[in-house]
Amino acid sequence: MQNFSRRTLLTGTAALAGTVTAGIAAGVTAAPALAQEQAQKPAQTACPRPLAADRFFSQPQRRKLAVQWARDTWTSLVAMTDEHTGLPADNISQGLSAAERSGYTSPTNIGGYLWSTVVARELGIITAAESRQRLKQTLGTLGRMEKHEPSGMYYNWYDEATATKLTGWPGSGDPVQPFLSSVDNGWLAAALMVVRTADPSVSAQANRLLNKMNFASFYNPDARPEQHTGLIRGGFWVDKPSGVSVEGDYLGTGTPVYYTANHYDTTVSETRIVSYIGISRGQIPAESYFATWRTFPDGADWSWQEQKPVGQSRRYRGIDVYEGAYNYRGFRVVPGWGGSMFEALMPDMFVPEAEWAPKSWGVNHPLTVRAHREHGLEEAKYGYWGFSPASNPTGGYSEWGVDAVGLNSEGYFSDLERSNVDLGYPGSREATNPHPAFGDGVVTPHAAFLAMAHEPQEAFENLQKIQTVLKAYGKGGFYDAVAVKSGTIATRYLSLDQAMVMGSLGNVLAGNLIKRSFIRGEVSRIIPTVIGPEVFGAGV
Repeated sequence: MQNFSRRTLLTGTAALAGTVTAGIAAGVTAAPALAQEQAQKPAQTACPRPLAADRFFSQPQRRKLAVQWARDTWTSLVAMTDEHTGLPADNISQGLSAAERSGYTSPTNIGGYLWSTVVARELGIITAAESRQRLKQTLGTLGRMEKHEPSGMYYNWYDEATATKLTGWPGSGDPVQPFLSSVDNGWLAAALMVVRTADPSVSAQANRLLNKMNFASFYNPDARPEQHTGLIRGGFWVDKPSGVSVEGDYLGTGTPVYYTANHYDTTVSETRIVSYIGISRGQIPAESYFATWRTFPDGADWSWQEQKPVGQSRRYRGIDVYEGAYNYRGFRVVPGWGGSMFEALMPDMFVPEAEWAPKSWGVNHPLTVRAHREHGLEEAKYGYWGFSPASNPTGGYSEWGVDAVGLNSEGYFSDLERSNVDLGYPGSREATNPHPAFGDGVVTPHAAFLAMAHEPQEAFENLQKIQTVLKAYGKGGFYDAVAVKSGTIATRYLSLDQAMVMGSLGNVLAGNLIKRSFIRGEVSRIIPTVIGPEVFGAGV
């Protein structure tokens, strides 16, 4: 079984990277009484307003600055968007001219532009008429674009200016194997669910696209035979790819497709959005939510992971779950694959996870934010915090995170020097570098925006310093990343990262705009009953 390296589809290549997580889970001790007791408690299906953020941003000067950040961020998204197709480019340089657009886009990027348009309208940056025109244009283009008709899913790369599927990479001409990504299509579907609620005038358009999308396309029911449930695949190809793949029969129709050998098998992952959408639409069984690892089990076969987990086993919906966590600076947190803010908190931008699952996500999300803040300010002493995959200030794209709270022993690093934390695994692997000397830390502004719902004051002040002291800010808003010691700035804008900024601001400034639009209907009826009973091993 394999776990995709996070956000590989945004690195400028179509390569699929993964880390093998071979082995079978150790036996667990079930606790059915606890699960039954938890399940009897009614789930909270409302979408509460972010009261701490509401109070913080009720101060006029703070709100004014936050709205200005949104206004400038929207400027970069408009600059990325083709005037004829309504599709945003993947990225654009600081000059914001059409000539600086990347020449390619993805379903994720398109989805981010859609929900950002709704936020721009709600914050008064554009009029309702302009918002409606932009939404209709983009949805109309989506309706004409080539996709995999049986599943209703979109390919991973298109030319934003022509809306045609890419078969050759812009600039180099290197071949691109058209791929259907589960997580890319998940973010597009999430955007369609937002806009159909937020603007009823386009709901029919959005629903026509959404209703064709079948996330059962990505579900492998045989991935966890020991648990009698399955996992979500990374995606599939229609034509046999040059790399590793598994030939299969598309949903038993007799149509051959080529699936990734990889599955998304960790819980703290951006791919939760696929689970939420698929489960709420009846396309993926709810039990699969508990098939992913909170941490990998404690045992010699798993001693390659970043550190030795602590926890106990519990049972939910007939699935035994090892509720493991990692120790970090005196508290316990359930780690993501790389310890990044994106994988932990982007799904929370759409689903009120902390409110619906108070003993799991309600505990873990604030501790994840705390881990990033303490790493940046106290452990590494960068003076700034917030680490998530983004541009590399020295060129290209890199995965940034807090290594100690990531399952990947090879790390998502927080500095240009790639300082690797190695805490060892008592009894199996000696610690080689438990306290590295961190160097030129790289902070990514969108990570602080994702944290804003949980620590509004700390995130706001961090961003103010990034803007005024590090000068990592241009006419399109915050630049994508900055190395804090050298002051080296990645002077470009990525559409997804800018869309995370807009979505986060839409929630804290406009009464959970993205969340309340997304959860309307089947999500609010079904998802709280799935995630509500769980008790994570996280805590203080």
